[in-house]
Amino acid sequence: MTTESRHTRPIALSDSDTAVGEWATLSEEERLTLFQSLARGDASELFLSLDAADQEALISVLPVAERRVWLRLLAADDVADVIQQAPEEDREGLLNLLDHRTRPEVEALLEYQADVAGGRMDPAYAWIRPEMTVAQALAYLRLQASGRTSAIYYTYVVDHTELLLGVVSFRDLMAAPSTGRIENIMLRDPITVHEDTDQEQVARILQDSSLIAVPVVDDDGHIKGIITVDDVIQVVEEEATEDFQKIGGVQALDQPYFRTAPREMLQKRVGWLSLLFVSQMLTTTAMGFFEKEIAQALVLVLFIPLVISSGGNSGGQAATLVIRALALGEVRLRDWWEVMHREIVVGLSLGIVLAVLGGLRVLGAHALFGSYNDQPLRLALTISLSLIGVVTWGTLSGSMLPLLLRRAGFDPANASAPFVATLCDVTGLLIYFSIAKAVLLA
Repeated sequence: MTTESRHTRPIALSDSDTAVGEWATLSEEERLTLFQSLARGDASELFLSLDAADQEALISVLPVAERRVWLRLLAADDVADVIQQAPEEDREGLLNLLDHRTRPEVEALLEYQADVAGGRMDPAYAWIRPEMTVAQALAYLRLQASGRTSAIYYTYVVDHTELLLGVVSFRDLMAAPSTGRIENIMLRDPITVHEDTDQEQVARILQDSSLIAVPVVDDDGHIKGIITVDDVIQVVEEEATEDFQKIGGVQALDQPYFRTAPREMLQKRVGWLSLLFVSQMLTTTAMGFFEKEIAQALVLVLFIPLVISSGGNSGGQAATLVIRALALGEVRLRDWWEVMHREIVVGLSLGIVLAVLGGLRVLGAHALFGSYNDQPLRLALTISLSLIGVVTWGTLSGSMLPLLLRRAGFDPANASAPFVATLCDVTGLLIYFSIAKAVLLA
């Protein structure tokens, strides 16, 4: 590795595609230098390709005049995402850079939580009146397309109070006679989401309905904006990242990895790690209950890692599968009995496979090296039965814990693999030494 500083190495990037690929590896100073060196078109393409966190970080180091230009390049919902990434004390300054028409829309979006439909929606959408003719509607849509409406997927039919009456697809609109009235061709009672609907639920609705966009409405049915497939893709990526971090035993990071300060990284990780450490102390306590058994057969200690880790591994597998199935809507709380039945069968099967391998390990070592004195059969039986019990229990507990957390109102992803492994360590020791006491030391 070169000893040259990251902040002084030459930047040999000349277009937006290359810049996007290298962006994550650059320092803040290098990013600014690169961005300002790009042609305007390439700079715009690069800026629009960045996520909200990187856009805010870039805007924050630009001169005020340039901040205004780049912030106004974004749609209102994207501006709201950028402002939410900024420190509280900087948000008013960013709002002051917006024009008089965009600022109220952004302020309205900022009133919502970031993870609900209202916080994700685009307030710009195509609309027409039910009394319009098809010809009038098409002419009016042309005006909207050349104005502020960023994307026209469907045309929403509203009255003078913005009450959503129906929706018209462009296919139906183009196929209808020009003198026909919109109220006669619109689809009434369209699929909608409430402004407070969780973003994950919105993603599932869009996926299940195969729609490109879905309108967001308030309690009275007034349309507030739309959520598109593009928004959902971002939601799915963010939720998957958050779940992945939680499954790894880390609180979800609010910023990208390199933008997370070491102090914040410590805070996000130390809590779970400390909890797991304290929980692991129970392992020592559990072993203390079997002190006499250990003294009688020290060989049992040699197989603790083999047996206990198998339970933790199987539990981690089951927890990961169930957490993901819950996130995708493949498993619901009412399916707990079926999940339990399936995992017991799978756990027993896995346990039997490992039991055979464990038993062969003991008998093979004794045959080759005479390792276990005069009780290899009992030791092999102890290890095999313990593996069946520990793996079955690990699989069952790993699959049920996410469901229990969901039932209690917590995020199932908190059933992290390290947490499940720690739980299986403690209970696995009790299973292991109980079987050893009954079989090996009887």
